Amino acid sequence: MSNQSDKTTHFGFENVPESEKAGRVQGVFSSVASKYDVMNDVMSAGIHRVWKDAMMDWLAPYGGQRLLDVAGGTGDIAFRFLKRAGSGDATVLDLTEPMLTEGRNRAEAAQMGNQ
Repeated sequence: MSNQSDKTTHFGFENVPESEKAGRVQGVFSSVASKYDVMNDVMSAGIHRVWKDAMMDWLAPYGGQRLLDVAGGTGDIAFRFLKRAGSGDATVLDLTEPMLTEGRNRAEAAQMGNQ
């Protein structure tokens, strides 16, 4: 008989206990947070920007709207949303505090306040 704690799942090139996977994923994103946006450019050859612009075209945000970005990382979608809308509110949720810190730093650098 199999025990729940015996179950494994893939993580990269190894099998790990299912109970460890979430922590490992969070560890990866925590370790790359300061370079995450540059890594997206490099790994996608910049195409992620086209996808995000297409998403904004589809959303067609306008002033006064609110956005909730779940698993929003450094806030790239939220920044695009606010830029397109001209005004509004964006809330970014992410399990990885270093990603949120990067997003807050970007907001401060862009003088966007606590968005």
